[in-house]
Amino acid sequence: MKVVVIGNGMVGQKFCEKLLSKSISNLQLTVFGEETLAAYDRVHLSSYFAGKTVDDLTLQPVKWYEENGIDLRLGDPVQDIDRDKKTVTSFDGLTLTYDYLIFATGSAAFVPPIPGVDKHGVFVYRTIEDLNMIWRHAPVTKTAVVIGGGLLGLEAAKACLDLGIKDTHVIEFAPRLMPRQIDEAGSEILIQKLKDLNITTHTGKNTAAILGNEKISGMIFTDGSILSTDMLIISAGIKPRDELARACGLTVGPRGGIVVNDSMLTSDENIYAIGECALHNSMVYGLVAPGYEMAEVTATRLAGSEKEFPGFDMSTKLKLIGVDVASFGDPFIAGEEAKTIVFRDNHQGIYKRINFSNDGKELLGGVLVGDADAYNMLLQICKNKMALPPDPMDLIIKGKEGKSDAGAGVVALPDDALICSCEGVTKLDICNAVTESGCETVDAIKKCTKAATGCGGCAPMVKDIMVHTMKQQGKMVRNVLCEHFDYSRQELYDLIKMKDLHSFDTVLDELGKGDGCETCRPAISSLIASLWNELIVKKENATSQDTNDRFLANIQKGGTYSVVPRIPGGEITPDKLLVIAQVAKKYNLYTKITGGQRIDMFGAHVSDLPLIWEELIEAGFESGHAYGKALRTVKSCVGSTWCRFGLHDSVSYAIRVEERYRGLRAPHKIKSAVSGCIRECAEAQSKDFGIIATEKGWNLYVCGNGGSKPQHALLLATDLDSDTCIKYIDRFLMFYIKTADPLTRTATWLNKMEGGIDYLRNVVVHDSLGIADELEKEMQTLVDNYQCEWKAAIENPEIRKRFNHFVNAPQEKDPTVQFDTFRGQKKAAEWNKPIAVS
Repeated sequence: MKVVVIGNGMVGQKFCEKLLSKSISNLQLTVFGEETLAAYDRVHLSSYFAGKTVDDLTLQPVKWYEENGIDLRLGDPVQDIDRDKKTVTSFDGLTLTYDYLIFATGSAAFVPPIPGVDKHGVFVYRTIEDLNMIWRHAPVTKTAVVIGGGLLGLEAAKACLDLGIKDTHVIEFAPRLMPRQIDEAGSEILIQKLKDLNITTHTGKNTAAILGNEKISGMIFTDGSILSTDMLIISAGIKPRDELARACGLTVGPRGGIVVNDSMLTSDENIYAIGECALHNSMVYGLVAPGYEMAEVTATRLAGSEKEFPGFDMSTKLKLIGVDVASFGDPFIAGEEAKTIVFRDNHQGIYKRINFSNDGKELLGGVLVGDADAYNMLLQICKNKMALPPDPMDLIIKGKEGKSDAGAGVVALPDDALICSCEGVTKLDICNAVTESGCETVDAIKKCTKAATGCGGCAPMVKDIMVHTMKQQGKMVRNVLCEHFDYSRQELYDLIKMKDLHSFDTVLDELGKGDGCETCRPAISSLIASLWNELIVKKENATSQDTNDRFLANIQKGGTYSVVPRIPGGEITPDKLLVIAQVAKKYNLYTKITGGQRIDMFGAHVSDLPLIWEELIEAGFESGHAYGKALRTVKSCVGSTWCRFGLHDSVSYAIRVEERYRGLRAPHKIKSAVSGCIRECAEAQSKDFGIIATEKGWNLYVCGNGGSKPQHALLLATDLDSDTCIKYIDRFLMFYIKTADPLTRTATWLNKMEGGIDYLRNVVVHDSLGIADELEKEMQTLVDNYQCEWKAAIENPEIRKRFNHFVNAPQEKDPTVQFDTFRGQKKAAEWNKPIAVS
């Protein structure tokens, strides 16, 4: 069977995988790709600007095609099709015959016919080549504009942020953002989220013309308003790539798209079309999951079996610029047709809407913005017409433990419930992978079924089904660290302590198997550091660290490193300020004051790090641990020392707290703050532990986090004296270190804790487990063993050796690291060097 595929995008590549899985004998499979790159992940295309490489995004390397007997011809698009002779001819002049021809030509960016759209500085956002052109233009851009407030448009706006363009605008013709997915109220929340990121949104705007001579200088709108800009990215939708189908006489839709039936056949019985080039029942699907299902249908038909494409549910969950956005079912149904419940929290930027039938029995659809944790279960309830709780609001309102009723219920799902729409994996498929194939980890489920390997949004539900199935079999479900250790992190913590193990190799020899992996090596090293507070970079543990810990600095874009000295409580003398200024000037470092009241210095070559720290340590500074899963900062206001509202000396107390817990290694980073009064200028209630002065002492708050899912800290104890507050913090932090999973922030740890804050209060304050003395002693041991990692590193010749970029030329710096000038300071110039695509 000779099968020719035109197009090597995500759907074309998936079709190859599907067809190979059918084990068709004497299969000759040829794929023509227009781009010079093998198929890559367009869903996560924006991560290219956030540091991902082409290799990271590539779905399968070229070697995979060779190993599977696929003739892959990149950079050689098909130019002509002769349907009578059943041949295709490529740009390079190659003519091949086919038995079956598969159109997987995808789509192109829709560019509105705006006068001036051909000017320099105007781009589309579709391929890596497009991104490279944007990349090259970014350094000369002060203001960027994106036309299109849909998914791709907001992704393009995020890309502008990643490129360092601070003034970014989004133009949307419709009266709201993402008009196909969310309603007006959801759009308002999303607009506010964008505003917080310095992205300005203009809805209801229609562009009349693009201004400038050869190069864009601005845009004028139909309402007469003008917006100046140096760069325009058009992401106003897609148009099917059907020009080749038109040329060979296939039937296409009036607005584009190759017409196909339920079997994905075109008007020619030997030609199929799949993905965004296909028009099925007057619908072009712009998501990858329907394309994957079309690929499965076509591969099944070629293998001689029956399968049809009935259409596809366009429910979707996305993360846009760090914000969860989801819609399912009919998100807009209203009026007499349905009842609606809306939850809106303007403070945290959360909007939820669910629509259900008038009799309260059936969930019809909904919208989630800012918090879409319940999406998977809500989608299943909607699609499978599952019974609703007596109060449907319980589906979207979280209880004390941070969970809604929609977070449970995998037991009630029918076997044919589609869990992974990207790969068409049902609940039964996952259950069978556990019971018949012995898959007892999410990674094993992924390898066996392909579930959660597409967008990844179904991974939590996949895990829930796996765990439930294992429990049904009577198996004890344990949260083991990885395949090399049959223990959880908590069990390993106790075993390492009992056996007095001090290196990764000894832990692996005593408790594990194999050679270790990228999951267990940093986790074990973190446990060892949390137990003994030994030097994180000592020789026997050095190879187990990630890059940041290995070089005691965060690696930045462009290959340079940051230097962050500790400034307890944010208090610093003029003399120390002078030292930082002198060091930054001497080594040409970019400087910035952080939200944690420290001064970051960026752009240090790896070979300069010991020299920089030598000068800083001589001036009295020490490591700020900005690179480690450790205590970062203890922020403070000026307190009673200067403020007329201050009740206590918050600065002195913040310094005491920071100097006690500096260097403390934990499952994740820890931040703290001390506020001198209830006015809360230090923002203590957004920290892992925060302290607020009262007239009688201090209130202690715990388990608050910032980041993509901010969560306020909860009150643990009130009106504490200074020593008691420290004692409770000792207990709290040690209990967290001993019991949390790897890379789990305190907020998530508490959310998963049975009994929540009440249970934690009983353990920490009331000593319900009888371990308070032990926790305090363990903390004191860590405090007593503290040493500045950078001081030890610069005094140890063996450790200093690792900071040479070239082993055979220690004095030479990395020649590929270059810089530009940016607002009077230097900036990494790697954004000017796009990765080659040929």
